[in-house]
Amino acid sequence: MATVARSYAPDEAPRRRADWQRWALALVLVAAIVGAALHFGDLKQFALLLRRAHPAWLLAAAALQVLTYAFVAAGWYVILDAGGSHLKLRKLFNLALAKLFTDQAVPTAGVGGNVLMVDRLIACGIPRGHAAAALILSMIGYYAGFALLGLGALALLWWAGKASWLLVGTIGLFLLVAFAIPALALWLRRRGRKPMPRWVARIGPLRRTLETVAEAPSDLLKDMKLLLKVAVLNALVLVADAATLWVCLFALGTPDDFATAYVAMIIAQIAVTLGPVPLGLGAFEGACAGMLRLLGVGFEPAIAATLLLRGFTLWLPLVPGLFITRRLRKWGEDGSGCG
Repeated sequence: MATVARSYAPDEAPRRRADWQRWALALVLVAAIVGAALHFGDLKQFALLLRRAHPAWLLAAAALQVLTYAFVAAGWYVILDAGGSHLKLRKLFNLALAKLFTDQAVPTAGVGGNVLMVDRLIACGIPRGHAAAALILSMIGYYAGFALLGLGALALLWWAGKASWLLVGTIGLFLLVAFAIPALALWLRRRGRKPMPRWVARIGPLRRTLETVAEAPSDLLKDMKLLLKVAVLNALVLVADAATLWVCLFALGTPDDFATAYVAMIIAQIAVTLGPVPLGLGAFEGACAGMLRLLGVGFEPAIAATLLLRGFTLWLPLVPGLFITRRLRKWGEDGSGCG
């Protein structure tokens, strides 16, 4: 297909880029606020659960959630470091919080948050190729680690005699998605700068993202040791979430083994991935509580622990996530925000 060629005034392209960023960030913020308003009852329940839970376990849950952002940031850090680019881990930690918040607010199998991440890395002076490598490798690492944890959850269910064909089919479908999304990213990278379809060329943000992906250095993408590090760090994010659910059960006075929390969390996260819902609400809670019940946890503790976990993963980070996401557009302006 023919491409669309258009020239811009010297200051028009940056202005169009800034306009797109403002609209995109506004969409994320509105989605989060609307989701929170529609589920205000969940926030009230979370507040009630905090009052009856053991404080020491609540602190442990909060610490585990801080680790999830640190693991995501560390994954980007090792990729950028391998390419010779550097950005402070503290700054990457803030970006990780904004990315996870964006993925929650507008679930698109992690794609929306990744696009935001690579755009802000470039704004902070990271070379486009290295930012693209961080995007592709973090995506591959995430789904590689997630797929292995999904297979682990299936093995535990099979061992416990709880692996129904519905669960097997759901995990099988997820494995296809876990393969397809990284494969698509690699295909887009190999596609390079070939002529784009007319409709793609007309969408500035999509066009720029595809052009950036094409610049990812081959040596970084072929570094298996680096990919293994990134996969492990991304898998640790999900393990920390599972540990948070486990700690929530202890906080409510209904302890169980870690395997139960691990399986419930992984299956719930798979449900969110396969069925995008604003803020991932409903799908996660239903799948998590249902799996806890299937594995022998009482009805009330299963619901309470799930809501408590959701509070730590979604509601508590909501305010800092909103604040940091609003500040993202200022990164790189006169060198601010990237120190």
